[in-house]
Amino acid sequence: MKAVIISITEKGRILSESICRSIAEKYDVTRYTFHKNSDENSVSFSDINSIVSDVFYDSEVVIFVCACGIAVRSIAPFVHSKESDPAVIVIDDNGKFVIPILSGHLGGANALAKYISEKIGALPVITTATDIGGKFSPDSFAKANNLIIVNISAAKEIAAAVLGNEKIGLVSDYECINIPSDIVKDGNSINGICISADINKKPFENTLNLVPKNVVIGIGCKRGTDFKTIEKHISDSLEASGIEMKRICAVATIDIKSDEKGLLEFCEKYGVKLFTYTADELMSVSGNFTRSDFVLSQTGTDNVCERGVVKSGGKLIMRKKFANGVTAAAGEIPVTIDFAKEIL
Repeated sequence: MKAVIISITEKGRILSESICRSIAEKYDVTRYTFHKNSDENSVSFSDINSIVSDVFYDSEVVIFVCACGIAVRSIAPFVHSKESDPAVIVIDDNGKFVIPILSGHLGGANALAKYISEKIGALPVITTATDIGGKFSPDSFAKANNLIIVNISAAKEIAAAVLGNEKIGLVSDYECINIPSDIVKDGNSINGICISADINKKPFENTLNLVPKNVVIGIGCKRGTDFKTIEKHISDSLEASGIEMKRICAVATIDIKSDEKGLLEFCEKYGVKLFTYTADELMSVSGNFTRSDFVLSQTGTDNVCERGVVKSGGKLIMRKKFANGVTAAAGEIPVTIDFAKEIL
């Protein structure tokens, strides 16, 4: 994930180095420093609005080391939706306060603000109602557990019900642990959460549907197959199998395809990891797979896509499908839903 840190003063530049070190394990960080206070490990700038324009839609996190007013005016033209906006955090250049100002829950700004505060000895300033009241936040919960929010309006109603001290119902097709006291496992509540791959499952009058992002796609393709051909085959195959594209969390293939341009472009567009395995590793996977003697003669394994899915920990939910030189299979990785989990 990409994070940028933008500083203006010399003190801000020094602090930005410390912030960078604190989150470098989790994020691919780029520091932007005002040209009068720059260093060799940062990108120099003279117009903050141009920098924000360049990075806002391409980053998961934007951290300003400056006054809140400067940050707010800089991001104002680009703010669109809590579902798509990056986490935005402001830190004064004395390093006293860390203030999440955008995407506190879905973007993870609140949790990251707390983490950075611990690392630099600052005070996190959290203003969202569920957080300051110590209440369950459906947005933060979904983000931490890699769950897709199907209906954001329902999430708002659930949050309002929590703040009103209502009990929230829970129906889940997956194991759940650390369930808080304001969540009850039944279908009798008016407001409730349904965790399922079936987005049409509505056990409550107001149902917040959450879908796990836990589908790994196994892909095999002819050398030089372009991105659009790969994407169309994946999209068509998943749609025919009733699987949402948004659920893809990883792609698996054979190691000789690790530099395949179309595959790499697919992974980049959908923000997923690419796992590659040797022919021997794929052949060592036990199970009933669709065999191809031709694929075996070319790659050393009789099946790339299905074996890749299982090797990655997935249980096959879509068998091998072939079209235009591309094979695809899909599997669901087992998940445990943890209500106590937080995200950095």
